[in-house]
Amino acid sequence: MKIRILFSALAGLVLAGLFVLVAPTSPASAHGNVTGPASRNYGCYERWGSRFQDPVMATEDPMCWQAWQANPNAMWNWNGLFRENVAGNHQGAIPDGQLCSAGHTENGRYNAMDAIGDWRATNVGNSFNVHLFDGARHGADYIWVYVTKPGFNPTTQALKWSDLERVSQIGNTPAAQWTQRADGVEIDVPVSLSGRSGRAIVYTIWQASHLDQSYYFCSDVNFGGTTTPTTPPPTTPPTTPPTTPPTTPPTTPPTTPPAAGACSATFALSSQWSGGYQAEVKVTAGSAAIKGWTVNLAYGSAQSVQQSWNSTVTASGNALVAKNAAYNGSLGAGGSTSFGFIGSGTAGTPTVTCTATS
Repeated sequence: MKIRILFSALAGLVLAGLFVLVAPTSPASAHGNVTGPASRNYGCYERWGSRFQDPVMATEDPMCWQAWQANPNAMWNWNGLFRENVAGNHQGAIPDGQLCSAGHTENGRYNAMDAIGDWRATNVGNSFNVHLFDGARHGADYIWVYVTKPGFNPTTQALKWSDLERVSQIGNTPAAQWTQRADGVEIDVPVSLSGRSGRAIVYTIWQASHLDQSYYFCSDVNFGGTTTPTTPPPTTPPTTPPTTPPTTPPTTPPTTPPAAGACSATFALSSQWSGGYQAEVKVTAGSAAIKGWTVNLAYGSAQSVQQSWNSTVTASGNALVAKNAAYNGSLGAGGSTSFGFIGSGTAGTPTVTCTATS
């Protein structure tokens, strides 16, 4: 079983050879998360991002339900769980009981991650890998992996530093030493334990190399459970939320029917800054399954794109054209996927059209 940390390249990218620094309070400056076994907020996004208004979550996944109600942005912005300028003093920066929220970082956005209860746990063996994905190709000063000590019960106890023991680590690893992918780099950190069983928390600290920026992730696991295969996580920010996600999700699911045939797409602006912006697009198949899709985003002026995920996005005059990746082109009737990109210039609202191959 692997722990995967997904790092989407946002506003802290090296653009045209120059470092563009975005204010750390902006979600656009964030880079990643643990995606398998999923961190608490990424797991809630992964399981419920496309159904965040479904009231069945309250009974099937109550810890995620309370988290969505507390602050939906903790899931939509699952890649912002970091602190600036900690200088390696993690215990000094983060009090006991607040480890999963990185010490109430981002003005308390992730506070619900510290809630005590029966969070959904992933079954793992005593040996597994911590798998990190870095879309910004920053690499790491170090990566530390901790596991709670035997006897700790995450369903009834708040997590403290004294509950953790470090079980694996790697030192300075430039991105060039990581496994290269078309959309970033990835690396495995092996973990080997013995005699563990039952519930635990895996706590991962990733110290990014580009800034003094530390990321903190809680993943709930069950040692000795039956492990089921998992599909590779998407290298993407979250499924497109409404422009302003509700503080308390409605109690009824969306009623917008899928497009009749072919596909449809919706656009949402995630964030913007001087000289650039981040956008997300959700693609939905119509009444029949499709094998591939192309989304056209027509603007009123020439566009350029710096980074994309879950699709190949190219500029064509006043439009951006996005084509599906190899793994998300096939959608069942009414099925959906999403992609995102970082554009240069002033953000605007494009006219969006979707065409499909069947």
